[in-house]
Amino acid sequence: MTQAWDDRLRARGYRVTPQRQLVLEAVTALEHATPEEICARVQQTAQGVNISTVYRTLELLEQLGLVTHTHLGHGAPSYHLAAEEEHVHLVCRECGRIDQVGPGAVAPLVTALQTEQDFETDVRHLTVFGRCGACRKAAIPGTEAVRSSGG
Repeated sequence: MTQAWDDRLRARGYRVTPQRQLVLEAVTALEHATPEEICARVQQTAQGVNISTVYRTLELLEQLGLVTHTHLGHGAPSYHLAAEEEHVHLVCRECGRIDQVGPGAVAPLVTALQTEQDFETDVRHLTVFGRCGACRKAAIPGTEAVRSSGG
């Protein structure tokens, strides 16, 4: 996959810098991460890389179609690889866990919005908030559930 990143950058006239490679590697490893989380990961290898460099790099990589962002709540967007299959994000408001489901899971909603509201839904940016099964089970007296730290 690294070669594909390199080829895409070079084809558009950009150099393959260590900072760009580190940001792409961080996005890949972290899956859904804010620029701050990506910066912290990059700084484990290259302490001199600052948050503004990460933001500029993410902006460029998104323009090139290598990464995409979504809003998983208030605050900074979360980034993931654009090559990932299209998906809907499920965010637990209690533990912060992030799961993904395919677009088929919301197909009836998308169809209803199109039919009833003449509204075209961008599923790539769709986030559904609620409570995961583990948190719901933990709230029921007498049940045990393993809680995820989310991320």
